[in-house]
Amino acid sequence: MSTVTLPAARVSTRALLTGGIVAGPLYVAVWLIQALTRDGFDITRHPASLLANGGPGWIQTTNFVVSGLLCIGAAIGLRQRMTVGSPVVRGAVWGPRLVAAYGLGLLLAAAFPADPAAGFPVGTPADYAEISTRGLGHFVAGTIGFSGLIAACLVFGAHYRAAGRRTLARFSVVTGILFFAAFAGLSAGAGSRPTIIAFDLAVILGWTWITTICRDKR
Repeated sequence: MSTVTLPAARVSTRALLTGGIVAGPLYVAVWLIQALTRDGFDITRHPASLLANGGPGWIQTTNFVVSGLLCIGAAIGLRQRMTVGSPVVRGAVWGPRLVAAYGLGLLLAAAFPADPAAGFPVGTPADYAEISTRGLGHFVAGTIGFSGLIAACLVFGAHYRAAGRRTLARFSVVTGILFFAAFAGLSAGAGSRPTIIAFDLAVILGWTWITTICRDKR
C-alpha cells in the first residue's frame, strides 16, 4: 500500500498561516470579553491597551504576546508562500516583513504596558494622564506596530494589483488608509470618544485584513 506524504515545509507554511487566521479573532474575542467584564472599563473611552493594568492585566499582556507571536509566524508563512517559484512575486520581501513588524509591536506593547489613564483601572483619577518611561515605550511600540500594519496593507495592495486581483488590492489599500486615519485621529484627539471608537473599529478591520490575506495565501 502506498502512502502520500506532504513536504515538511508545506505543512509548516500552512500551520503558520493558520495561526495568522486565528490571531485576529482570538485577539478581538479576548479584548471584548475583558472590555465587557472589567470593572470601570468603558470601551468608548478606554483603548484596549489600558486592560494591561490592574490585577487581571496579565490577560491582556498575554493577549499581546500570543497574537504577536502568531502574527510573526504568519509573516514567516507568507514569506515562504510568496517566494515559491521564480520570479519572486511583487511584495514577497517587504509585505511579510511589515506584517512581522506589526507582530513585533504587539510584543513590545506587552513588554511596555500603557500607563493608567482616564479613570482606569478603578481608582485612577479621571484626568490622570502622566506618561512614564514604560508609557513612552508603549507609544513607541504602537508606532512600530501600527506603521508596519499600514505599510503592509499598501504593499499587499500593490501585490494584489500586480496579480490582477482588484478586490483584494482595494481591500488592502482601503484598510491601510482607514487605519492610518484612525491612528492619526487617536493621536490628535487626546482620547475623545469618537477617536477611541474609530480606532477600535480600525483594529478590528486590521485584524480582519490579516485573517483575509493569510486565508488567501494558505
